Amino acid sequence: MSPPDGEADLGGAPCEGPVARHLLPDTAVVTGSGSLEVAGVDVVALAEEFGTPLFVYDEATLRARCREVVTAFGPGSAYATKAFLCRAMAELAIDEGLRLDVSTDGELGVALAAGAEPERIVFHGNNKSDAELSAGVGIGVGRHVVDSFDEIDRLARLLDDRRRGSRQKLLLRVNPGIEAHTHEFVATGQEDSKFGFSVATGAAREALGALRNLPGAEVVGIHAHIGSQIQRLEPFEKLAAVLTPIVAANGLAELCVGGGLGVAYLSDESAPTITEWAATVRAGCAAAGMPPGVQITAEPGRSIVATAALTCYRVGTIKELPGIRNFVAVDGGMSDNPRPVLYGSGYEAFLPRNVAAERPYPATIVGKHCESGDIVIAEARLPGDLAVGDILVTPVTGAYGFSMASNYNRVGRPPVVFVHEGRARLVVRRETVEDLLRLES
Repeated sequence: MSPPDGEADLGGAPCEGPVARHLLPDTAVVTGSGSLEVAGVDVVALAEEFGTPLFVYDEATLRARCREVVTAFGPGSAYATKAFLCRAMAELAIDEGLRLDVSTDGELGVALAAGAEPERIVFHGNNKSDAELSAGVGIGVGRHVVDSFDEIDRLARLLDDRRRGSRQKLLLRVNPGIEAHTHEFVATGQEDSKFGFSVATGAAREALGALRNLPGAEVVGIHAHIGSQIQRLEPFEKLAAVLTPIVAANGLAELCVGGGLGVAYLSDESAPTITEWAATVRAGCAAAGMPPGVQITAEPGRSIVATAALTCYRVGTIKELPGIRNFVAVDGGMSDNPRPVLYGSGYEAFLPRNVAAERPYPATIVGKHCESGDIVIAEARLPGDLAVGDILVTPVTGAYGFSMASNYNRVGRPPVVFVHEGRARLVVRRETVEDLLRLES
């Protein structure tokens, strides 16, 4: 069976030519000697200085994508922090005029530590704990996204006791019943989903009525999210057609279409831009009769951060099994990039010492973990002069690598470096054994 559109399977074969330029950060250049620089900083030198595995983010790319969101959708839009969150990233998104979309007390804590004003925070989550609800309502987050009838009951109790008598602004998360073309694990808008209130069954209408009766609450709009890594725009046209009548019929002021815009991971892939995505949404809303003055916003994550980053590994072992396959083992793996294991996602790989090199050597790139399924790229293509000790790079790893990293086999999570205008700064240091032991009694 073929994989769903939007996700490559483990059998996907990257091309044998040089890695495609559109998979690299905006500031990436190939020097006269053939090596890769990002933001004027040599990538091999970064790996030598900070060690491997290493996440390298281009600050200029991050800022450019944030600005594109604000220009395309408006300043009411938010950065979906689940894609990649540390204090430096939150500070950057705030600086570029985005709200922050959080869904746990941990994400909320990082957002506040980065200086986010509560009214610039959007609080999501399908199963917010009492403590998380209390924290969000207590500080007065700018938008609280309601996801279930149980949450409405808990909100009713909390809002009765809310200080200052101010009103908490709410968005109702609806389930539009749209099948997005993506992997089933990251599809969220179909009827069989744990997220939101169904439009088709009338649950969304019932929830909207219940929220309007809550003292201390103000329902400002609706929210929907149909999935992640969506590489076609048609589902967003359908989303606009479903949601616009609800907004119009209820006199709501806001519509948030969530995130989900996909990116290219392989050289022969392409994806719409944020600007094209916004234009499609706005055109779809207009065609469906969206009233004038309604604020249309979005919450992208992957499309902001994915292409901004590279992961650097060091090759530790090359094992050739004649007639079967070649294994190239690196010093990371499923603990710093679980997407290949979870979703069958495909990636490219190349040697930053010679970016323009042809890649005729077939190999399965694997990690260091005690699992046969610890695969980084199932069918990679690499230069023929690959050697133990080489720095190997996988591009487009800025989303859901660091944020989903684990300590499996008790490895420390990799550090994160931001590069900008010829300088590198460590924004998250490498975890140590001491860090791993700190929580043990």
